[in-house]
Amino acid sequence: MITKENIDAFLEGLAILGTGGGGSPEWGKSILHNDFDRGRNVKIVKPEDVPDDATVASGGIMGSVKVLDKIQPLELIARWEKRFELTEAFKLQAETIGKNIDYIVAFEMGGLNTPVMLSLSARTGIPIIDGDGLGRAAPETQMISFIGYGVSLTPMPLVDAAGNAVVVRTGVENTFPDMLGRWVITHGGGMGANCHYPMSGKKLKESVIPNTISGALALGEEVFKARKENKDPISSITKFVGGYYIHTGVIEKMEEKEWEGFYFINVRLSNDVELIIKNEYMILIISGKPVTIFPDLILGLDPKTGRGLMSADLKVGDSIALVVAPCHSRLRAALDSEEAKRAFSPVRFGQPHLSNIPIEELLKGKLGK
Repeated sequence: MITKENIDAFLEGLAILGTGGGGSPEWGKSILHNDFDRGRNVKIVKPEDVPDDATVASGGIMGSVKVLDKIQPLELIARWEKRFELTEAFKLQAETIGKNIDYIVAFEMGGLNTPVMLSLSARTGIPIIDGDGLGRAAPETQMISFIGYGVSLTPMPLVDAAGNAVVVRTGVENTFPDMLGRWVITHGGGMGANCHYPMSGKKLKESVIPNTISGALALGEEVFKARKENKDPISSITKFVGGYYIHTGVIEKMEEKEWEGFYFINVRLSNDVELIIKNEYMILIISGKPVTIFPDLILGLDPKTGRGLMSADLKVGDSIALVVAPCHSRLRAALDSEEAKRAFSPVRFGQPHLSNIPIEELLKGKLGK
């Protein structure tokens, strides 16, 4: 499904679905080309083809976008040929639960974080699911569909770049493993890897957001087609995601800080538009009123090309087109659980006065598709 010839289209789709985060597609490009050049192949399987009694686990890279900015992709990839922390985290998970991991499922969609899971699959020979836990990217480990369907985040092995290994066996609050993980990674070289959400194939099929790897590729191909035919890529993206075009504006002011592995930004655009960012685009506000709230999708796009814009790359004077879309119905249904309500709460991105109101309610009677 993913070949050397369609890497660029795949990464184009991942950058859009990454909602400002999920890692740079330039990293993803280096990772995927390295695997293809070394003759590694990935087996991608549909969720419905996974046996009920199979063991599935998720995971990914943990770290700050600012730390990655200081490392050259080829430098890190060369280091990974000697020691790939993600493989170590999955091995430690298998030891912890006493079962071999039969399938891998990506945590999220993103230009780095999805390719790195494909690389794990290629390196280990373990098939990867065509799906993930979000259909977008998210800043914290507990922010995922699985948690709303009774899948435990823990045990969660963590392996950092310095060689430290920790297993979080239980978290009374589902936010605790991520907070501890950020501390471990921040103090262990600034980045590392984890493995989490061990589950059965049956539970995977209930909770996964399906067909997102193939969907990212199809989205990227749609954008390439729009450019080739001199059509508006923003319109093509809006239609593809079933979303709404909101605004194209210029960034007038940015307030940013990095804290405990997260990149926080408040962005002010023309026409009284505001973006609240915690790695990803979390809230879109117009004239003081929220228009879209995480986990519904806020896509920040280059107005001319439709390219997904990374939050860490934004700067004053940039133009940005904003398209919003509802999250997948399985992710929306997950929010009905008390576990997920705490996991996804706007308290986690500094907005305790808000709740996860669906985009359909926030936009009701205001816009057409």
